[in-house]
Amino acid sequence: MIAPSTDAPLSDQPIPQVREFRQILVWPLQLLPASHAQSSRVPREQLHKSLCAGAWQPYVSAFSGDQQRFSERHYKEFVSFLPHAQRFLYGESRSAGDAPGLHSESALSSFRRSDIAQLRITLHEGEPALLLQVERVELCLLDDVDVALLQVELHAHDLPLSIAHDLLYRFGRAYPTGWDEDGNGIHNALLVEWLDSHGAVLASSDADQRDKFLDFAVQHRAPTISSHWAFLLQPLELEPTTQTEVLRFRQIEYHRMPLLAYLALDNPRALSDEHWVRLGLVATLHPNEALPRQSPEVREFEARYCYDRYWSNSAAGPNTRMLCSGRALLVVGDANSGFFLDAERGMLAQFRHQYRLLFLVNHFHRATLLLYSQLLADAMQRLDVRSPESIRRFKRRIRAGFEAFLRFTHRYWFHELSETPHLQAVYRLCATRLGNDTLYAEIKAEIREMVDYLDSDAQRRQSTTVMRLTVVTTLSLVGTVATGFLGMNIFADAEAPLLQRSLFFLSALAGTGLITAYAVVKSKRLADLLDVLSDESLRTGERFAAIFGSWRRKH
Repeated sequence: MIAPSTDAPLSDQPIPQVREFRQILVWPLQLLPASHAQSSRVPREQLHKSLCAGAWQPYVSAFSGDQQRFSERHYKEFVSFLPHAQRFLYGESRSAGDAPGLHSESALSSFRRSDIAQLRITLHEGEPALLLQVERVELCLLDDVDVALLQVELHAHDLPLSIAHDLLYRFGRAYPTGWDEDGNGIHNALLVEWLDSHGAVLASSDADQRDKFLDFAVQHRAPTISSHWAFLLQPLELEPTTQTEVLRFRQIEYHRMPLLAYLALDNPRALSDEHWVRLGLVATLHPNEALPRQSPEVREFEARYCYDRYWSNSAAGPNTRMLCSGRALLVVGDANSGFFLDAERGMLAQFRHQYRLLFLVNHFHRATLLLYSQLLADAMQRLDVRSPESIRRFKRRIRAGFEAFLRFTHRYWFHELSETPHLQAVYRLCATRLGNDTLYAEIKAEIREMVDYLDSDAQRRQSTTVMRLTVVTTLSLVGTVATGFLGMNIFADAEAPLLQRSLFFLSALAGTGLITAYAVVKSKRLADLLDVLSDESLRTGERFAAIFGSWRRKH
């Protein structure tokens, strides 16, 4: 619990230095086929071909069978996860005699860009630009689900904590949410530029183009994204688009991208309670906003958002603290600790790989569940109960959604990711803060309700059909018995010409068909008549009165 602070204001305190800074953005996106495509699913072969035609290239991981690339760091990452998570992340096992390319691939495939080497970002007007190295620009795709996860990893050295905090807050916004009097975005960075290895500008942000964002929103009733993010995702185009031949994408959640951060400080024990709260709530709390001390998020901050297994808060250490709000996962530790800075066996290696993957899985779960929720809402919106074709489309979409949800449940949904205590604890903390279990239960109940409705509607229709056929069969029984009793020689035309016999046959066939058709048309009224006749509680006179009363009401 955060008690009222007696510390001096943050602006009056010595500014801690971040010796090693890393930020990883994870942006879930919905993939859509080209607008002229007949299928609602994105063809994987077309998607891969389209990405490779641009700046993206398939990423071959160290788990592809190349022993020269596989190191102890990869092994430690692999064994950190449980077998079902290993199969999901790295693919199925392979026999000793199989060729390297013949094993079952992972459900998770990746594409990377190598043309972007640096990020130059200006946070505020009049401030010098920051230059960060771009370690990773990766697009992760998953089988059976039209969800892509864009990952961007940055790193820098020797930043004041206030600058690092502001960078975490402002970088990673898909579009500006408003503008100040000078026309600058109020929450995003002033200027963002992607640079190549020679320092040339590849793309820059356009948050100051207020009219662009306003015109797009009023025309399409959806926000557009800043130009530097649009450049990053090419050749995919934001939906809606006028280009009919390209694959498209759509935002799934809030414009603020989920993030991971790694901060190596000289003395993390010197951070005040307010520092910790502002770091933990970096995705939602503005750096210049007064700390809402009466908010439950602040008063119960340590219980809700902190994982302190390795936070001893002593000179002996270890001094590593993890903060997780669901939308942000921060690992803060001691820059003087060799283990914390070790990129092969230490905490830095775990942050870039194990923690990144568990954060990725949690946001993949949430994005997919939100996708199914949108599918159900869209199916209900398009349903027109007066149109048989609309009803048939509705049934097909619901049953297809139920099938996809079953595949997701049995292939991707799991509560345990690792037997390593700190990994599993952070994984569950992140899932809890995102509300994934609650969201899953809601989507499951909604799908079950719709499937139950479809099943009950099908049973109702089937019962009505059986009732009608039963009535027709009952009435046909009278004619069948009568003709069987009288025999087939009412008309002695066995020796008649073929034409005369054919005419007799066709007349009998037509008469029988008309009587049967009339019985089917009136089957409901006839069923009511049979109910009256079979009601033993009525006397004979009452039965005839009910029958004739029904006939008079009809006419």
